[in-house]
This record gives sequence, C-alpha cells and structure tokens, in this order.
Amino acid sequence: MPSTMSKEEILEWIRKVLHEQFEIPAERVTPEANLYQDLDIDSIDAVDLLIRLKQLTGQSISPEVFKQVRTVGDVVDAVYAHLQNT
Repeated sequence: MPSTMSKEEILEWIRKVLHEQFEIPAERVTPEANLYQDLDIDSIDAVDLLIRLKQLTGQSISPEVFKQVRTVGDVVDAVYAHLQNT
C-alpha cells in the first residue's frame, strides 16, 4: 500500500472492512463512532481488524498502539501515522 494514502481513503477502506467482516452498516462507520460502544466491536473483532490492517499496510501495527484507539477516527489516524513512518 502506498504511503501516500489519504485519511479519506483509509476511512473508506475501514468502512468496507467493517461492513464486509462484521456486517456493520457502512453509514454507521463514521470517524466519531466508538468501536466498542457504537459499533459493538469486541476484543476478538479488534484482533481481526488488526489482521486486516496488516494486509492493508503490509506491516504489523503494534497492539499497544491499537489499545489506545477508541473511535474509527483513532484507527484512521493510527494507520495514517503508521504509513507515514514506513
């Protein structure tokens, strides 16, 4: 994946993954949506999402970084920062 991917492109990719993998309606996947409270993502789902993010970036994203995320926007920011640092 190119390191020039925009935050909007990352959001669209996350929206697609959450819809396909977890059957979450795409319109609910907004930057403000809380993964755990609004989208009912549990810890096992979060691991699955981390695996999909690895497929997107071609690299592992630290679980410690992922523990800090609460919203979809946090995930976008974490992936964006990760891509900038590679």
